[in-house]
Amino acid sequence: MAREFTSVGVVGLGTMGAGIVEVFARNGIDVVAVEISEAALERGRAHLTGSTDRAVARGKLAEADRDALLGRVTFAVGMDALRSADLVIEAVPERLDLKQRIFAELDRVCQPEAILATNTSSLSVTEIAVATARPEQVVGLHFFNPAPVMKLVEVVRTVVTSPDVVADLEALCGRLGKVDVTISDRAGFIANALLFGYLNQAVDMFETGYASREDIDAAMKLGCGLPMGPLALLDLIGLDTAYEILNTMYRHGGRDRRHAPVPLLRQMVTAGLLGRKSGRGFYTYERPGSSRVVPDEYTPGPAESAAADGAHGIAKVGVVGAGATASGLIEVFARAGYEVVSATPEALEQLADVDLVVEAVVEELDVKKALFASLDEICKPGVVLVTTTSSLPVIEVAMATQRPADVVGLHFFDPVAVPLVEIVRTIRTSAQTTAAARAVCATLGKTGVVCGDRAGFIVNALLFPYLNDAVRMLEANYSTVDDIDHAMKLGCGYPTGPFELLDTVGLDVALAVQRSLYRQLREPGLAPVPLLEQMVTAGHLGHKTARGFR
Repeated sequence: MAREFTSVGVVGLGTMGAGIVEVFARNGIDVVAVEISEAALERGRAHLTGSTDRAVARGKLAEADRDALLGRVTFAVGMDALRSADLVIEAVPERLDLKQRIFAELDRVCQPEAILATNTSSLSVTEIAVATARPEQVVGLHFFNPAPVMKLVEVVRTVVTSPDVVADLEALCGRLGKVDVTISDRAGFIANALLFGYLNQAVDMFETGYASREDIDAAMKLGCGLPMGPLALLDLIGLDTAYEILNTMYRHGGRDRRHAPVPLLRQMVTAGLLGRKSGRGFYTYERPGSSRVVPDEYTPGPAESAAADGAHGIAKVGVVGAGATASGLIEVFARAGYEVVSATPEALEQLADVDLVVEAVVEELDVKKALFASLDEICKPGVVLVTTTSSLPVIEVAMATQRPADVVGLHFFDPVAVPLVEIVRTIRTSAQTTAAARAVCATLGKTGVVCGDRAGFIVNALLFPYLNDAVRMLEANYSTVDDIDHAMKLGCGYPTGPFELLDTVGLDVALAVQRSLYRQLREPGLAPVPLLEQMVTAGHLGHKTARGFR
């Protein structure tokens, strides 16, 4: 029978610790909330009362229930108050030396049968456990922020953690209304190991000027259905916290360069630009702790907006192609009020007087180059020539013409259903052409995000390495398909788990995209995972073959 926990201690009452206190108190468990000083204790009390008051204001918690919840919490300075606790959870900053000192003190203070848990998100639970004389009773219990809302808890066992301790905490998670995934002690566990490589890559895109912060965030929200863009999410997490997590995963997780913190992160942390908590990070906020973004020197100004407003007299649009994408393009352009001319690659003469041409032919470079060479001869000067490629180098298509400055990529994910379009500029695309493309997207009711001409553009370049990392985690037998999917949906708010998404997209498509990213960037961490290649070879392609990871 699972152990019954009647008294729980929480050490550290920042946002995370106060949230953990609330989770237990909401579920009828008495909590001793401990801090290092009276001032820190009052800040923790304010976190808890603020959170519960907001829940009451939103109708999520009755006033009587709030009062009962607060009545279950005892606030104290110093760890002597934890002598009778059945379980103590540490939630202090991500510093190994600090956590080891706290666990050594807890080992001295707490009753011999008490379980000691750490809420660390990236540090070695084993290294924390050895600071005690009871490592078999030490476990990771990683809640996600905000703890009262997020359903996931990662239960992290070390090589010496007692199976009974793990079973007791798994049962406790169920009592708390949480979904637990139990895993071994590895840097980043499941969610952070997959999430932070993606976040770090997004910072690299911004640092190198590949795309703007707004366009990176919009691309991932609209293209993948994520609740937040990566840079806005980093501001929420805290850039100092993100830097420490990445640094830990890099040093203890095999020195994968995807986890080596991008230099800009360290510079921002050094400069005190920590995100929402400091009032400024990748975005500027109304005040420290606020979620309201205000304009700053990086916000696009009137000049850029004015340039984008001029659609360069585009009124007549030609669409080349005969498939579903071409039909969708014809529909959205006509609906937006453009005069549309439909053409096939064999009959382009009717495009002689159009203002913009969009090709939607097969994804073969030679076919597209031949088509653009023909368009170069037929179309009048100044016409914007658009390729809808999702994977080919736009510059190679552009250089098949004598007017590369007029060529731009417009990657429509689904012309009718998806509101996102990636506007791909080459090193030869003119500013006027890019501005015209953005204006056309706005007229179509789409959000256009501008990026450079690189494999994967924005969305695929960020999405597919994350999916590849998930397959690598499965291949290493670290976790299961279901637990990895649960971790990303319940811990990070993703609409689908990585394996659900891989089966939907198609494993063959994922492999092709990953190969193109690896060929271009030659980053070892981007090499397709052998398991993915083996499944494609075996014909397990996902939904299209009724057999994939599920």
